[in-house]
Amino acid sequence: MRTTSRYRAVARMSVAIGVLSLVAACAGSGGAPGGGTTGASGAGGYPDKNITFVVPFSAGGPTDTVTRMIAEPMAAKLGAKVVVQNAEGAGGTVGAGEVARADPDGYTVLMHHIGMSTAPALYKDLGYKPLENFEMVGLVTEVPMTVVARKDFAPATLQDLVTYVKANAGKVTLANAGIGAASHLCGLLFQSATGVKLQEVPYEGTGPALTDLVGGQVDFMCDQTTNTSGQISAGEVKAYAVTTPERVKSLPDLPTTTEAGLPQLQVSVWHGLYVPKGTPQDVVQKLSEALKTALADKGVVDQMAKLGTAPVAAEDATPQAHRAKLEEQLGTWAKVIADAGVKAS
Repeated sequence: MRTTSRYRAVARMSVAIGVLSLVAACAGSGGAPGGGTTGASGAGGYPDKNITFVVPFSAGGPTDTVTRMIAEPMAAKLGAKVVVQNAEGAGGTVGAGEVARADPDGYTVLMHHIGMSTAPALYKDLGYKPLENFEMVGLVTEVPMTVVARKDFAPATLQDLVTYVKANAGKVTLANAGIGAASHLCGLLFQSATGVKLQEVPYEGTGPALTDLVGGQVDFMCDQTTNTSGQISAGEVKAYAVTTPERVKSLPDLPTTTEAGLPQLQVSVWHGLYVPKGTPQDVVQKLSEALKTALADKGVVDQMAKLGTAPVAAEDATPQAHRAKLEEQLGTWAKVIADAGVKAS
């Protein structure tokens, strides 16, 4: 079996997007988590100082990339500077917890992904409740995932992969970016859909996992199109399918999992914006309107298309649609994670 470099330093993936480079932290910028500002009573003059967007993952990752895409057009609509702050740790729960405890004044905004719906099932002492400690602002995008393998891996198609792993379960290595990561969740669904328990290899992020896959040190993994499109197009990995009902425009030759014979494997990494519970509704609405403006921006649409995704429809960039999505996903993943018997430490 191949050896793995599980804990090598996180490789920063370079993202070729023409977006504004924002400072990660600004001294004296209002609204940073724990900053001690007072809660707003309403929109009034909101915003009258910097707004901090907290990304609970490392810089350069897919959630960070999506956040920086929408930050500039949202800032323009709001008439205030938006500062992006990375607060990674514990599968996104560190940054989410900071925002849950921040002042509910609209100056601290969280961008989170599907992990908001899986954390309650994974962590025993989470410290916050997604539906009770946050106001939803709106959904942002749903990023498809791809099933990819080292380029010299024997199976040629997704059906071949299923047959192969069933015959070689003890030898096949399935990489992921750590417990609770999107790649981990997709991997759990793959194992559930195929009825096979594989040898999982967790990494400290997507960067090193994909690096080892390209290097041939692990066999296969699931990962977001925002991370894999470049490697697939360059022929650095073998791609089997995309995990959404429709094909991805940037990868038109890649079949869906349904077309490839594994319809049970359906997952996308949805992102949404949150503010602390108690944030005035007119402030939430102002943020939601700015989000809709950003998602309709041609530059944002084009940048997302290059990475294999697209903005959600305007009706989904609302607090109501966001809450409905979160409620549904909390139930879905609670069952999947319980059946897998997975817990984060």
